[in-house]
Amino acid sequence: MRRAIEVILASEERSELEAILRAGTSPQRLVRRAQAVLLAADGFTNKEIASQLAMSATAAARWRLRFVENGLPGLRRDRPGRGRKPKVDADMIEMVVHKTTKETPPNRTHWSRATMAAATGLSESTIGRIWKAHGFKPHRVDTFKVSRDPEFASKLEDIVGLYINPPQSAVVFSVDEKSQIQALDRTQPGLPMKKGRAGTMTHDYKRHGTTTLFAALNVLTGRVTGLCQPAHTHEQWLKFLKKLDRDVPKDKAIHVICDNYATHKHEVVMRWLARHPRFTMHFTPTSASWLNMIERFFRDLTVNAIRRRAFTSVQDLVSVIDEYLVNHNRKPKPFIWTANAKDILAKVVRAQQALQERIQGAVA
Repeated sequence: MRRAIEVILASEERSELEAILRAGTSPQRLVRRAQAVLLAADGFTNKEIASQLAMSATAAARWRLRFVENGLPGLRRDRPGRGRKPKVDADMIEMVVHKTTKETPPNRTHWSRATMAAATGLSESTIGRIWKAHGFKPHRVDTFKVSRDPEFASKLEDIVGLYINPPQSAVVFSVDEKSQIQALDRTQPGLPMKKGRAGTMTHDYKRHGTTTLFAALNVLTGRVTGLCQPAHTHEQWLKFLKKLDRDVPKDKAIHVICDNYATHKHEVVMRWLARHPRFTMHFTPTSASWLNMIERFFRDLTVNAIRRRAFTSVQDLVSVIDEYLVNHNRKPKPFIWTANAKDILAKVVRAQQALQERIQGAVA
């Protein structure tokens, strides 16, 4: 007579199997498999196990063998190909993908799970699974602006070259203004964070004026030179350039990366630059402020020091900004530029092509 495979349990294995039986969250199919193995270890035959657990003798033999070969992990997983087969065929999935990417629902700008379910006859949960599998998030939208600067490629290569391989005996600054920073005071005190509740602040506020932060990020060291000023004109811009001129040793050239704001190219500024040849200006392509590293610092300043704070005056705001600059410069860390100009340019070209195809399709 054919004998069943003997199951011998170590004390740890028996404890694990019994823990599965006690846990109220264990899947029922795993509980039955654990029971079958425990009965097998106690000397019961497959027929006896089948009788007690209302399963076939073949199933009892299967889980006995699976445990001997693979241990507890063998009980937890099903063999490939088992389980309920998906009811949504490839054509239906393709239709959902097509509608999501190429169409919009009537009188709406974008799809929701409910509107897509109504349009396709599938359940909302099925729509959610399809979108998750394809990485679709119709409720979200990102903004963009493709630069149309005819000199985009040359400006890109110039600036990325400064980031990746800055010239010797020179200082490279990423420079810009964070203009119209508002000194906002809340109409009521906020409530602190506590267990189960985020910190709160009123949605309405009092305005106490604005300031403009002129800032220069040393690309090599990460140190930031800043100056808060009441206005945003070429006089203030020139004042800041003169500050950089005083702060940088005279034996070093100065490379300034900045955007195309008219203030930066004012005739008074250009005449001053002509008299100070150690300054070399590098202007970012139009609609490409993301090339300027200082924008990352401005983001950190806003998130860490300004957005959640209440200010009773402009001087209060300026004091907070100055303190943030001091603390940043105690242990400055440079932002590391990793993308090369070739990859960026290829991405921009693809974006321009896609935009042009969209425009042509709309005209047609």
